[in-house]
Amino acid sequence: MPTALVTGASSGIGAAFARRLAADGYRLVLVARDAERLAAVAATAGDTAEVLTADLSTEAGLAAVAQRLHDDQVDLLVNNAGATLNRSFLKTTAEDEAWLLHLNIHAVMRLTHAALPGMTSRGKGAVINVSSASSFAPVMPGSTYPASKAWVTHFSESIGRAVGRSGVRVMALCPGYTRTEFHTRAGIDMSKTPSWMWLRADDVVAHAMRDLARGRLVSVPDWKYKVAVFGMRHAPRGIFARVAKDTRGRDGR
Repeated sequence: MPTALVTGASSGIGAAFARRLAADGYRLVLVARDAERLAAVAATAGDTAEVLTADLSTEAGLAAVAQRLHDDQVDLLVNNAGATLNRSFLKTTAEDEAWLLHLNIHAVMRLTHAALPGMTSRGKGAVINVSSASSFAPVMPGSTYPASKAWVTHFSESIGRAVGRSGVRVMALCPGYTRTEFHTRAGIDMSKTPSWMWLRADDVVAHAMRDLARGRLVSVPDWKYKVAVFGMRHAPRGIFARVAKDTRGRDGR
C-alpha cells in the first residue's frame, strides 16, 4: 500500500486530498496544527490514516515532519499548508512577513528536500506543492502572498525537471479562488468575489491528480483560470498597473 503525507490536512484542499487519496488506496499521514480537526479528517479516511500534529511555521514542527519523511517510505508528498496576511506590506511587521515566508516557502523547500532523496533512490514517487494562480503575475498589490507562491511554482517546475529523469515527479498545483476556510482564517472578506470565480476543493484535487498522472510540471485547474494565467504570462506588464486590484478592491496601501 503506497503512503502519502499531506500537510495542512485539517480542512480545505488538504482535507480534499485526504479524501481522494484514501479512496485511491493510500495509507495516509495527515499533518496540521489542529489535532482535533485533524483527527476528524483522519476518521473519515478510514483505518489507514494517522495524524501528525505539527505547526510548520515553527522549527520544531517542521523538523518533526522532515524526520518522518526521512524515516518513512513516502510515495506522495502534498505540501498544502500555507497562509496569507490580511494587511498590505506597509502595514505588516517584519515578523509577520517572516512567518509567512517560513510557512509558504521554507517549509515547502525543507519537506521537499527531505522527501526527494528516498524517492530518487527508489526511482519513484511524487511531490505536489500547492501554489496559486496568483503566482504568475504581480497581482494583489501590497500582498507578498503571490510573491511567495511564485517561488513555489518556479521551484517546483525547476526541481521537477531535475528529478524527472529518475522517475520522480514534482508538480506545482496553482488553483484560483477555492471554497475553503483559507480567506476566513485570515480575516479576509470575500463577499464581493463573483460566484463564478470559485472552485470546489474536490474538483481542484481531481484535476491535480490527472495532471500528475500526465507528467505535468504545473497544474492550473479549470478553464477560466487557465485563460487568466495565459493572460498573466503573456500580456504586457503595463496592463497590470491598471487592473491589478484584487477582487476585494484592495489597492495595496
